[in-house]
Amino acid sequence: MLEVSGLSVHYPTGRGSPVVAVDDVSFTVGRGEFLAIVGESGCGKSTLLFAIARLLSDPARITAGTVTFRGDNLVAMTDRQLSAVRWEHLSVVMQSAMNALNPVKSVGAQFADALRAHGTRSRKVIAARSADVIKLVGVDPVHLNSYPHQLSGGMRQRAMIAMALLFTPDLVIMDEPTSALDVVAQRSLMTQIKQLQAELGFAIVFVTHDMSLVSHFSDRLLVMYAGQVAELGATRHVFDQPLHPYSRGLLEAFPAIRGPKVPLTGIPGAPPSLSTIPNECRFLPRCPQSVAECATRVPELIEKDGTLVRCLNC
Repeated sequence: MLEVSGLSVHYPTGRGSPVVAVDDVSFTVGRGEFLAIVGESGCGKSTLLFAIARLLSDPARITAGTVTFRGDNLVAMTDRQLSAVRWEHLSVVMQSAMNALNPVKSVGAQFADALRAHGTRSRKVIAARSADVIKLVGVDPVHLNSYPHQLSGGMRQRAMIAMALLFTPDLVIMDEPTSALDVVAQRSLMTQIKQLQAELGFAIVFVTHDMSLVSHFSDRLLVMYAGQVAELGATRHVFDQPLHPYSRGLLEAFPAIRGPKVPLTGIPGAPPSLSTIPNECRFLPRCPQSVAECATRVPELIEKDGTLVRCLNC
């Protein structure tokens, strides 16, 4: 249903080399699939999502690649053509619902705006559909009359998800929707999202920096590092047998609930600057298993045991 091929996004700096936030990223998403994208802050996850949905702000530019959704290339579409696709077939749930929702309009009024923008004019139909989707996410329809500041963080995120489901889209893109929530609310919201997906059949692309959050919810896991795909495979396989040293480092940075106690090691150092791309493995300065070849050769994505990995020593 969604095929991202060779997608690259640059931020011109006016000082020579641009910042390459997304570098030749490719992946596919099937109908009803849950793909999680993980990685540290600054690795290009959110930029990748905004590029897919064509929501990039200046000066960001898609410089290469295609985003094929339901057979159409979104990169080549005009704003008018994109308006017909967004919300109805593809919707986005932003990271901070407090910033994404209009603070001077009630939740119900914002639902109505989205429905009217796609041709629904009847007040009764708008009221009925708004009540239906808000109930789907476990919120009482009475809160359609509430303003965003009157809702808790979890309720605001649920309202954003309900708004994204107004037209039962084929694909919902979520940019860290649980980042501002406590762990109990995170688990509740993730369970609700998974139930809705099973009921309605939409696909999900879910961005987070927390690998443990999606361990039991996603079908496949894409690990990003320095604007590139470091590893891509079935979630359980990546968790049980991570191939890339960066994937292992991310897993070791979170404590396990079960099993023996082990020290949290973390990953020393920081991701490289994306404005000066080195002619070597981008993870080399932080890698505990590097070899001499890593300093002279840029690794390509290779397939190993059904998983794609960008490493010369895996």
